[in-house]
Formats: sequence, structure tokens, C-alpha cells
Amino acid sequence: MFDFFRKHNKIVMIFLFLLIIPSFVLFGVDRYQGSGKDEKVARVDGHDITRPEWDAQHRNEVDRIRQQSPNVDPTLLDSEVMRYATLERMVRDRVLAAAAAKSNVTISEERLSRIFAQDAGLASFRTPDGKFDRETFQRVTGRTPEQYEASMRADLATQQMLLGISGTAFTPPALAAATINAFYDRREIQVARFGPESFASKVTISDADIEAYYKDHAAQFQAPEQASIEYLVLDLEAAKKNISVNEADLKTYYEQNKARFGTKEERRASHILITAPASASAADREKAKAKAEQLLAEVKKAPATFADVARKNSQDPGSAEKGGDLDFVTRGAMVKPFDDAMFALKKGDISDVIESEFGYHIIRLTDIKPAVVPPFEQVRATIENEVRAQQATQEFAKAAEAFTDAVYQQPDSLKPAAEKLKLTIQTATNVARTPAPGATGALASRNFLSALFAADSLDRKQNTEAIEVGSNQLASGRVTQYTPAHPVPLAEVKDKIRAQLVTERAAVLAKTEGEAKLAAWTAKADGATFAAPVTVSRRESQNQPIAVVDAALRADASKLPALVGVDLGTQGYAVVRVTKVVPRTPSAPEQAQQENTQVGQSVAAAEDVAYYNLLKERFKAEILVPKPADTLPVPTR
Repeated sequence: MFDFFRKHNKIVMIFLFLLIIPSFVLFGVDRYQGSGKDEKVARVDGHDITRPEWDAQHRNEVDRIRQQSPNVDPTLLDSEVMRYATLERMVRDRVLAAAAAKSNVTISEERLSRIFAQDAGLASFRTPDGKFDRETFQRVTGRTPEQYEASMRADLATQQMLLGISGTAFTPPALAAATINAFYDRREIQVARFGPESFASKVTISDADIEAYYKDHAAQFQAPEQASIEYLVLDLEAAKKNISVNEADLKTYYEQNKARFGTKEERRASHILITAPASASAADREKAKAKAEQLLAEVKKAPATFADVARKNSQDPGSAEKGGDLDFVTRGAMVKPFDDAMFALKKGDISDVIESEFGYHIIRLTDIKPAVVPPFEQVRATIENEVRAQQATQEFAKAAEAFTDAVYQQPDSLKPAAEKLKLTIQTATNVARTPAPGATGALASRNFLSALFAADSLDRKQNTEAIEVGSNQLASGRVTQYTPAHPVPLAEVKDKIRAQLVTERAAVLAKTEGEAKLAAWTAKADGATFAAPVTVSRRESQNQPIAVVDAALRADASKLPALVGVDLGTQGYAVVRVTKVVPRTPSAPEQAQQENTQVGQSVAAAEDVAYYNLLKERFKAEILVPKPADTLPVPTR
């Protein structure tokens, strides 16, 4: 059969060509590339946001955050909550951009030029002759100047749209007072608590009750799917190991960077300064110079008196009282004329009069600490690490290609890739589809875990493709053992169910008792038993449940004392007796002004949100993926 293919390979090629090309014509190339790139995750004004756009924007935001805060936990950045927040920002930006476009909001060239001229960041991309370095800008920012300008125009236009709302927000004094008082309001209360623990002994739970609860709440007692995996991680440190370093190159690097590995020459000098600022008149400068020349002649004649002359005559307040001593400094630490003169002297020499922007100096060199350069052998390890680090990025790119190819070409094992790139195969158990609290590295990457739990990976136990799990980090893994989700046996959760049922039913009994007491005490206050009075507010709960504080503050203050009942769920029930309103201590004028400002800012923010929600409806903005629970993973640090 294979002989036929070898002898008639041209016929076979033509047959395959005729078979494959029509399928591309009928179904399109995209069908063969997968539909993931076309998945729509949001829509604004008839325009879709696709998952690749979302992924790219989130990667950009994560990279920016990592640059600003290198120690941030990657688990937080890659969480579903953070990813969804990125999508919400994308939708918001597009809604505001659409509103700006429909309202014909434009940014003038003059305003844009003024902003660019004041941008210190952009100034760093100008060459000494004033020209803009386009290539460097594009390499550093990842955008062309045209893309940056378009982004700036869009940002300024959307800011202008919102400024028309928030910039005109007005907070009447009555509204500010009502808002602030609601926050600071205080009530003196007494509380009678009816806790479920007092009624637990009255609750009887049968095995039938437990079994019924187990059946009715089967979803609560599912053990999640889990997998045991092995995986490889390729990063810059791993790439460094594959770099071969030539001894001659290390020595050349040493010779070129000797100054960095040792200490620079240091010199200690004393000086006498006669001040003559650049703004002084020519006559005043000449007078100062003549004075310096006179002092120079004096110390040249008697060098041992230099310190005394400096104390009496130097106009440098920092050094005069120390006899002009400036302590040890390295080259470049002083202004240039002074620096050049000091490093041209020999120990004990006194300079001529040196002119600088501060005036006229007389310098005496008092000591020299020569530069110390450690021998090559002493810094060899440091040099080798630096050379490897410089080559690591380039080597990583090569290694990444080899890594990607190796895990694909031999999909049933990670061993060939590990041997080829000198990587260590790592293992993990009880791995789930989402990162576990405290997970780090590849196990904190949702993309990596999603690839592990894909159908091909689970069914065939094959390597995943190379997945980017961080900056200059690739990972590939394979599932060695998989346990699907399954019900936890009743015997394992029986005690847990019993305790839960006791708590729930005891809480019902506590509520019943509390409601009965509330009714009885409302009808007749005699015999009511409450705890000692406490004063509570939204700022100071005095260890009372928030529900108790809220109920006390909502009670009708015109009819005191007042009784209110509060259902605390599994914590039982409370009867709250509100005895009086406690006036707040008036704020100092400065604090009161700050409070009013904060209320005004809150009102402006609320109006911004209301306006944005209106625009969302107008431009039919919708997010097409479900919103995750508003919980973030536990940080590892």
C-alpha cells in the first residue's frame, strides 16, 4: 500500500487537492480554525466585542499592573471577577465613545498639542535635536504614535461627555445634612437576644429527617471533579540553564565593566567659597574674585592655616564650620568645574581660584581612596549570571519554540520535552478547573487549567498545548488521573447535616419565642428584660449585629421608647428597645467642609452612574457572558 503512495504520489496529491479545496470554499477557513475567535462576549451599538479582544485587553491590563506592582498576587489578576471587570470597562469605554461620536464631541488640535507638550513622558522620546523617536516610542509602548493620539482623543472625548454631568452636580445643604446625619445618627438601645443555642436541646432530629434533607439538597453534597497532573514550566530561569557561557566572553565582560564590580576612587577635599551668583553684577563678581585671590595667597603661604581661614572666611554654610571639609565624594558628585579641579590635584595640593555657578572656590585635596577592583575570580559568578540574564530573553524565544514543538510532537509524555530543555516534571493532585486559594504559578492560571480539563486532555491523557501562564512563562501539562464529580456518601456528611438541621430548627424556635415576647412587651412593658443600654450608630455598632443597628435607626424617633423585632436568621431573633436619640457631636468647621465635599463627590458619582446607565440603554449595551460571584481568591501573600 505504501509503495503505491510512493510510486503515484503526484496522483495522490491531485486527489487530495480536489477533495480539500471545495470544503474550504463551502465552509470557509474559519470553520477549520475553530469558532473560539468569533465568540461574542458583549455588544454595544450594534458592534460586538469578541473573546480574543477581551483576552487581549485583560492581558494588557495585567501586564500594566505587574509593571507597577511586581509583587501583586497573580491569582487575583487572573480571577473571573477581575476578568469580568475588564470586560465591564471595555463596554463602558465603548458606550461613552459611541455617545461622544453621536454628540459630535471633538478635541481641538490646539488642546491636544498643549497636552502633548506638557506630557513629561512623551518628552523622553525626543532626541537631542528635538525630533520625535518614533521607533523607540513604538517599541516601548507597543503602539504607533497615531494609535496613541487616537486613544488620547477618545479618552478626552469621553471625559468631556461625563464632565457635562458630574461637573454640574449640585448638592443642596439640606441633602448634605440628611446624608451626613444618616451616617452619624445615634440611638440608645437595649437588646433582648433569643439565640438558637438556648433552644437546641428542644430539637430532635431523626435519621429520616437527615436522609430527606440529603436527598432534597443533593447539589450541596457533590464532591467536585479533580485531577492528578504532571506539568512542565518554561521560564527565563529555565532558559538561562541552556545558555553556554564562554570563559573568554566572561573575562571580556569583566574588563568592560570593571568599574561596576568594585568601588570608585573617592577624594576628600576642603574648600573656601566666596559666593557670587550668576545674577550678580560684574563689579560684584570681580570684588568676590579679588577676595578669593587674596585668600588663596594667604593659604598658599601657610597651607596649615587652611581650615582656620575657611572657618573665618568661607561663605558655604554647610562646610565653613568644619574648616571647609566636604568629606569623601566620587567623581561627578560636585559641579563640573569644581569636580574637574579636585580630581586633577595631588594629595595636599591647593588649587587656583575655581569659578563655578556658586562663586569662587579654593580647593585643598586632603585624602584619596583609590578605586578597588576585585579580581575576576571573586566576581565570576556574578558576571556569569549577568551574561546569562542578558541572553535569557533571546534564548527563551528559541526555547519556547522548541518547547511548543516538543509537547505537540510527542503528546503522550512530557519526558521528551523535559529532557530536551532540561526541565523538571512537576506533579500536583486534587487539581480543579479553577485555581485553588493560594495557588501560584501555572496552577493559578485559568487558561492552563481550562486546557487541562478540555475533552482531549481528559479523554486521551495527552499533553496540553504550550500555554502562556505569565510574563515569559509557558506551561504544558497532562492529566494522569481524573475523578469526575460525584455525590458524597450520606455517612460522610450525616453529622454535618444533623448540626445544620439543629441550628435551623432551633433558630425557628428562637424566632417564635422572640416574636411572642415582642407582642407581650408591646402590650404590657412590665416584666420585659433587656440588656444594659448601649449607644449605637452606623460607625459604632458596639458589637451588635448590623441588622439590629439598622432596625434601631429606622425606628420612628417621634414615638420613643419603641420596640422592634429583628430576624437574625440562623443567629436567632432580637427584640430591640429604642429609648432615645443621642445627638451627634458637631464636627469642626474644617471637618464639616470636608464632609460636605465628600457628599458632593458622591452625588456627582451617582449622577455619572445614572447617566451611564441611560447611555447603556440608548446604545443597547449588553454583556453576553454570565457575571461571576463577587468574591476574589485568597491572596498567597
